[in-house]
Amino acid sequence: MRIAIRYFASVREALGGGETVDTQAATLAELRDELIARGAPHATALARGKAVRMALDQAMSVESASLHEGCEVAFFPPVTGG
Repeated sequence: MRIAIRYFASVREALGGGETVDTQAATLAELRDELIARGAPHATALARGKAVRMALDQAMSVESASLHEGCEVAFFPPVTGG
């Protein structure tokens, strides 16, 4: 399926603003693992040990959330206020 991926904050600095990809991933977790498997810089920016939040169609989501054709996924670090 084809999906849109957006990156924000420090993830955007490492990977750029976003991309449209064809994926076999069924969930956010599988998509993250697929992107990590690309190697650096994706492996560094999205590493399992790093705190990375995800949104699916502009709603905060858990890694088990199911992807669908044409969805938008966003990756970003946790945000703090000040």
